[in-house]
Amino acid sequence: MQVLLTGATGFIGRYVARELEMHGIRFVMVGRGAYLNDGDYIKADLLRITDYNALVREANATHLIHLAWYAEHGKYWSHPLNIDWIKATEGLVRAFCEEGGCHISVAGTCAEYDWNYGYHIEDITPINPVTIYGATKDATRRICTSVCNKFSVPLAWGRLFFPYGRGEPTTRLLPSLADVLRGERPAFGVNVESYRDFLHARDTAVALVLLSKSEASGCFNISSGEATKVGEVVRILAEKMEVSCDTLLGIPSARPAEPSFLVGNNDRLRKLGWNKRVVLQEGLEDFLQR
Repeated sequence: MQVLLTGATGFIGRYVARELEMHGIRFVMVGRGAYLNDGDYIKADLLRITDYNALVREANATHLIHLAWYAEHGKYWSHPLNIDWIKATEGLVRAFCEEGGCHISVAGTCAEYDWNYGYHIEDITPINPVTIYGATKDATRRICTSVCNKFSVPLAWGRLFFPYGRGEPTTRLLPSLADVLRGERPAFGVNVESYRDFLHARDTAVALVLLSKSEASGCFNISSGEATKVGEVVRILAEKMEVSCDTLLGIPSARPAEPSFLVGNNDRLRKLGWNKRVVLQEGLEDFLQR
């Protein structure tokens, strides 16, 4: 087994790379800049490449884990580059199938679901994305499923919920909250009464590698399956930092229209043998270790 890994320099990608190393799985990364050593890395811009087949042949991989996508926090929900990634992902997936690849795993998102349902179950909860990001991810899933069916290559589509952990971009929710509690940025309002499905990036990576190793097929929620109040996360962070969180908890949210409950059922993933290992308290403590 040899994996072609895209998005390896991203937040989740770095955890996936470490998980592959821990399992002794050989992998080749592809990206725009220098990373690790030449033997493990192919320098290429997936949005500009003209010959995906040549890239796949050079990687000589049996499995593809595709994580790369436009992910600048606060902008990715509606950015035009989401459209470009549909074409790039289809080109890569098609080439991987044409060159004899055995299995493909792609990172999707919980934003594909209809958020009015709150608790999301694969193949049951309606797909009704309200953002360009969610819509393009869903379109990519449909296109790639069609391509993979044509070549009889199994495709696992992992819908990520709310991964967190050390190494998150500083503009994401948890790093922003921590900066406020450290006094390094002004306080801002959050939906403290809303529930979210937080899953440590290490457990997220374990799930993605398991989908690849088991050559699973279909959609899988990569989620904790647990509802945690955002306000509880704020309180845990403040407690571990030994500071007050009263200011944060007292400011009204700037986005009151956000859904109050977003949680994913993970029964399908657990049937493959996956189990959450990092409890929230431990995960947040690790997150605070810069």
